[in-house]
Amino acid sequence: MTGQSPKSVTHSIAHKGEGDRLFAPSAARNLEVLSDLLGDVAPTTGDALELASGTGQHVVSYAARLPGLNWQPSELDPARRASIDAHVADAGLGNIAPAIALNAAQAGWSARHGGKALIILSNLLHLITDKATNTVIQEAARALAPGGRLVIYGPFMRGGELTSDGDASFHAGLIARDPAIGYKDDFDMMDLIQGAGLDMAEVIEMPANNLVLVAQK
Repeated sequence: MTGQSPKSVTHSIAHKGEGDRLFAPSAARNLEVLSDLLGDVAPTTGDALELASGTGQHVVSYAARLPGLNWQPSELDPARRASIDAHVADAGLGNIAPAIALNAAQAGWSARHGGKALIILSNLLHLITDKATNTVIQEAARALAPGGRLVIYGPFMRGGELTSDGDASFHAGLIARDPAIGYKDDFDMMDLIQGAGLDMAEVIEMPANNLVLVAQK
């Protein structure tokens, strides 16, 4: 699956709701903590891009928490784009654009989506290859406006080690499907981020042994 697109290995499990809406239990579990996190580290004005937005539960919460940002959700799966738009319509928020199809692992997308004050991606990098991860980071760095922030949330190795039984089991399941994917190392990610021209701003421990990397252009 080398060079595969984000979320092509697996999506979070989502249940069918009313109309086009989908609901992912995993998104519901981390929704509040991620919204609180963005309230602390994100710019308060400008254009924000969410990569691999999933069902749309996250972006609605983010946009309500940060109304000064203009949000652009993105997702390759048409059913999930429809879900995003349905959640947005239900929320009645005016600061979220219709979901777009964007492959964040494909070089060149930053030329069409530049000037962003904030780019966020959640639970993505362990599902894609090292090559695809490098492309995501390089393109995100190019798409940020000066002073813009990149926020990455998910599970990571810590100094090359898997630090819980649950992480070890999940990582093993991923590489059994495709040896080219799996957990990325936190130090390697920070090197990659800095190599793309961004400065590390914060590294934040999150519930369920997850991590947030915050970088600034």
